[in-house]
Amino acid sequence: MRKVDVRSHDSNWKIMFNEEAQRLREVVGDEIIAIHHIGSTAVDGLKAKPVIDLMPEVQCIDAIDDYNEAMRELGYEPMGENGLSGRRFFKKGGDQRSHHLHMYETGHPDVHRHLAFRDYLRIHLKEARRYGDLKAALAQRHPYDMEAYITGKEALVLEIERKALAWST
Repeated sequence: MRKVDVRSHDSNWKIMFNEEAQRLREVVGDEIIAIHHIGSTAVDGLKAKPVIDLMPEVQCIDAIDDYNEAMRELGYEPMGENGLSGRRFFKKGGDQRSHHLHMYETGHPDVHRHLAFRDYLRIHLKEARRYGDLKAALAQRHPYDMEAYITGKEALVLEIERKALAWST
């Protein structure tokens, strides 16, 4: 069973991102246009689950399927679109998750959405604190119920996302 583990920000998360981004570049190579650090671990000071979210922008999303075996060798489990059209999702670490990959073809609208959310929280520290505090409270309230944790933060995530998209235009 996966525990909902929300912690204070760790400066090593940026190092972990950079190391993993380099591994991905070595495997996927020229298909990658850019690799972004997204999610809560990408926002200094924000409480987060210790899972590094990487968002590679690629030239052709369909070509990524050819790398599934190489990704398995890096420890990733390919999940296909995993519910989001145009994405390729990979997870690493099983129940002790360490990394998530959200791959999109460059120009996909979710690239902008993820970056706007991250950048908004980097600038709006009160919002980041409010989000982090909610996540910590939900993790305490639902330590072994990831579904309840996700549902509990959904309204605030959507509120922040709306503000972030308006702010970023």
